[in-house]
Amino acid sequence: MIPSVNPSGADTRGLLYYLYDTGKHEDHTDPRLVASFDGMSPDPGRDPNAALTDLQRLLDQPMMALAEHARPAKHVWHTSVRADPGDRILTDEEWAGIARRIVAATGIDPGEGQSGCRWAAVRHADDHIHIVATLVTEDGHRPDDYRSGARAQAEARLIEKELGLHQVAPGDGTAAMRPTSAERHKAERQGRERTAREELREAVRRAVSGAQNDEEFFARLAAAGLLIRKRAAPSGDLLGYKVALPDDLNKDGEPIFYPGARLAPDLSLPRIRERWSADAPASPKEAAPRTGPGGPAAARRGTASAVWQAVLIFEHGEDAVAAAHIAAAGEVLDALAKTSAAHTRRGLHDAARAFERASRSHVRAVRGHDRALRQAARDLVQGGPALGRGEDGATTAMAIDMLFFLITAAAHWHARKGHAQQAEAANRAAQHLRTAYQAAAAQPLGVLYERGRRLSRPLLQRQTALLREALPTLAEQILAEPGWYALAATVAEAEAAGHDSATLLSEVAARRELGTAESVSDVLVWRMRRAADLPADAAQLPESSTVTTRSTKLGTSTGPSAPGRRRRGEDTARPSR
Repeated sequence: MIPSVNPSGADTRGLLYYLYDTGKHEDHTDPRLVASFDGMSPDPGRDPNAALTDLQRLLDQPMMALAEHARPAKHVWHTSVRADPGDRILTDEEWAGIARRIVAATGIDPGEGQSGCRWAAVRHADDHIHIVATLVTEDGHRPDDYRSGARAQAEARLIEKELGLHQVAPGDGTAAMRPTSAERHKAERQGRERTAREELREAVRRAVSGAQNDEEFFARLAAAGLLIRKRAAPSGDLLGYKVALPDDLNKDGEPIFYPGARLAPDLSLPRIRERWSADAPASPKEAAPRTGPGGPAAARRGTASAVWQAVLIFEHGEDAVAAAHIAAAGEVLDALAKTSAAHTRRGLHDAARAFERASRSHVRAVRGHDRALRQAARDLVQGGPALGRGEDGATTAMAIDMLFFLITAAAHWHARKGHAQQAEAANRAAQHLRTAYQAAAAQPLGVLYERGRRLSRPLLQRQTALLREALPTLAEQILAEPGWYALAATVAEAEAAGHDSATLLSEVAARRELGTAESVSDVLVWRMRRAADLPADAAQLPESSTVTTRSTKLGTSTGPSAPGRRRRGEDTARPSR
């Protein structure tokens, strides 16, 4: 349950008109009063003899009793209280009880003999109510509504438990500002899926990904089609910025600008500059010139390597360093989503949006240690859009596979620190990555699967024995998975390239946990191909490089076969993350 306290307004009648209007808003059905300060307020939705003006005058009466100079300029308090989509539909009586608890908790109408404000709760949809109040108490004073939003949230957590509703993770004040109800309704009228604030937040995040200076950042914003206003000191030094969508206009037809800090706490110019101010290499070795991303596939392979190393930070690094890597992981997700092919784009966009909440906490990031991830994000952007097939598509699957474990590690880190909202957001991002992985991995794993199915019986027997020797505790699980044949083909390729497959298999399995993997064989395929520097897309290799060469050399194996591992109808690969 989410209470959303809006900025104070000045037009009680205008707000009531919106709440009771059914002509412009499809979700406004049967508007009615479910509770009020006295339980007897007129209801323009159900009483044919009651008018909006009657309710407005009743609510505003304490304010109008003051001398004109003593009346507050912004006297309308407004909050919406929205249930989770998965919650049952609450009755009017339940919503009335919720409204009374919210106004009491926020100081609008504290009860217990204390003078309160006049208020009314209106329901015009199944899943939420609106509470309107006048910010003058019955005895003519200002109510004690300090931090009413936080107080409403705390009360909502108690209500959720008592009514058996979905329990929202408690926040810590680091979340981005939610769009106001006015912004949401404006987006609905304009046919937008998201509000202007949300679109701008995502556009700025993408512009930040891997950027190295002010000039590059603002050039990316301009290339994205945003309007930009810069704020400079008298000396000419740049202090801040605002952005707007060209078609998001106010009533005067002027673009509506949002400062970066109002989009998200970490999108102010000083906070953004912290990222690239720490990008300078700390050692001569790191200062060696780069050869460039080399295209989408090389950028994705580099991303997989950077992410692989970053997972260690959550196991052994300091908190401030882990926080920096989490923020940089968000940049990698943004960059990967921006440059992904159509069939993976939606899942990656959803993952990046979800993980945005996980990228901020009260643990202040120490920048510089996240340099490899930020460079990976930069290489993804510079590498350009990827095709959905061939090495581009296969390395996309490889990068997503590695990112899944990094995002899962971030979720575990947040959970250990008690960061409930961040942990929940990271887990949501991981689920979206599963979806994106399925789309990206189907074709390249399908090729490997078919190659594994065509391995000679002696070679397949040898691979089975090798697996049982290298990974005795995981072997039977892997042999039962559809992805086993893809792994067997990969092991054969690694051997053909001169690698010690047993050692390589043991190393890639031991270096990271596998408990969160739905298909261990899939994970090991990508880890081995990255570690052995094998092409991610096996379709480009000649068949003899993985099948004939090794089987001819090996002859008959003494290892057992894999009886009963295939079921009828399983003739196509089914990648699962």
